[in-house]
Amino acid sequence: MTPPVLDAILFDAGGVLVVPDPTVLGPLLAPYGGSLDRAVHHRAHYLAMRAHDVGDDPRWHQYHCAYVAAVGVASDEFDVAVPVLRDTFNSWLWRYPNDGAIDVLRGLAAREVPMGVVSNASGQIEAVLRRLGLCQVGDGDGACVVCVIDSHVVGVSKPDPGIFASALEQLGVPRERVAYVGDSIRYDVGGARSAGLVPVLLDPYTETNGDGHHRITSLSELLVWF
Repeated sequence: MTPPVLDAILFDAGGVLVVPDPTVLGPLLAPYGGSLDRAVHHRAHYLAMRAHDVGDDPRWHQYHCAYVAAVGVASDEFDVAVPVLRDTFNSWLWRYPNDGAIDVLRGLAAREVPMGVVSNASGQIEAVLRRLGLCQVGDGDGACVVCVIDSHVVGVSKPDPGIFASALEQLGVPRERVAYVGDSIRYDVGGARSAGLVPVLLDPYTETNGDGHHRITSLSELLVWF
């Protein structure tokens, strides 16, 4: 697919800028046969997100089952391992910088590309991104972004297109020239498309078909778009 013509970019946080912390989840699932390899856990998130995308469970049961399977937990341990993961998996686990995220954010900032973050979160994501040195509004150790929109704070969650309203207003760029990069077809591609943005799916392991939206396997691909 031909790269889109863009003036600005918005990012999801979870699964794009940060991923579930493998240094927590590895030891947690190791007693049930789970791998300690961080790369295995990285892929497990994206496999699990595909399972959640095609399911319809607000408790994320499909995600948890797919995650423990992907890290090597044996099927006869699922009855124990899945509840352990579910009870540990919370918003504060999204704190491990994703591959290339820091470099790409800094590269786009150096190009003076207007950027922002729009995330389904629990009120914590702005502080997490700042603490990790990924990005922040105003001065800080990370790339400067115009906004960090947290669904808990604004009261609207993806795929509801209303969550993008404040970000678009602050960017001041026509919505059809704004990319939204996410890891979920349901929440991110669906929400961005409904809002009139250019949806971009981060799919590092090519687990999906194009389905009419742009797809990247690495955040670094974004640097050639601007």
